[in-house]
Amino acid sequence: MSKNSFKVIRPGINTTFQDKGRANLYHLGIPFSGAMDNRNYLLANKLVGNNLTNPVLEFALQGPLLKYSGEKTNFAVTGDVSFKIKSKEGEIEGNCYETYEIHDGDEVDLLSTNKSVYGYLSISGKFDVDYQWGSCSTNTKSNIGANEGKKLQTDQIINISKINNNLGKKKINYINSKIEKIRVIKGTNFDYFSKTAISNFFEKEFKVSKLSDRMGMRLEGMALENIKSSNIKSEGLIKGVIQVPGDGNPIIMLSDHGTIGGYPKIGVIISADYDRLVQIPPGSNIKFQQIELSDAETLFKMYEMNTQNLLSQI
Repeated sequence: MSKNSFKVIRPGINTTFQDKGRANLYHLGIPFSGAMDNRNYLLANKLVGNNLTNPVLEFALQGPLLKYSGEKTNFAVTGDVSFKIKSKEGEIEGNCYETYEIHDGDEVDLLSTNKSVYGYLSISGKFDVDYQWGSCSTNTKSNIGANEGKKLQTDQIINISKINNNLGKKKINYINSKIEKIRVIKGTNFDYFSKTAISNFFEKEFKVSKLSDRMGMRLEGMALENIKSSNIKSEGLIKGVIQVPGDGNPIIMLSDHGTIGGYPKIGVIISADYDRLVQIPPGSNIKFQQIELSDAETLFKMYEMNTQNLLSQI
């Protein structure tokens, strides 16, 4: 066993290893996967002085309880997460976007996300995980990536292959902002839907279903009327595309989505809004706003610039 490791006391609901994802494999039916909330993934690595492509632990809703063994190092948690650090000296409440020293025998208890879905834990070093097609990102639907493509299990040992010496205290003041409306551009089958359906899509609220996961976000609400065909020849899908099956309830394809599908596509979530989209918890309401492609491109450039600005502050 590695000199430095975590033991999983409680695995959490859906805890996996994630990085930037694997590119250029759509033609083989393999999606990008990778961290759902890219900005929080990058901030987690930067806080502990890691390469920005290092793997992190991503957890959903309830996180894991981990016991550390090894030499002193730093860790950080990003997202909107309640967590505690338990040591021989006692127990303290942790703050997101701030580094903490962790010592042999300490425990990190990632209790829950707060009115959000995903949180991230990074260690000042590198998790010892397997890579597949250039990425360790875990896709549990296909059993691809680190940990044999599975989420964490109780009593599992997570080895840490490298510990770096970035032990200086780091902190950034960052708030995960909410968004009133998720912005979309027209999908390739936009004209399959009636004027009433299109009006309802942009004017009515939809509820995020409990059936949502890393593969897709199912929505419940006003059924969208299809005036042409609810079943088309299978076409390529991308992250963020909104399919509408025969029941009229939209499904947003997320990071572990299938790469082809036969349902009409009414729209696509713009890349600048994707991080905030995936953090909307089940049971919440969601509204859409249509924008043009040129506006989506400008907003993505602003998102990238703001992300780099945040990283430069650490």
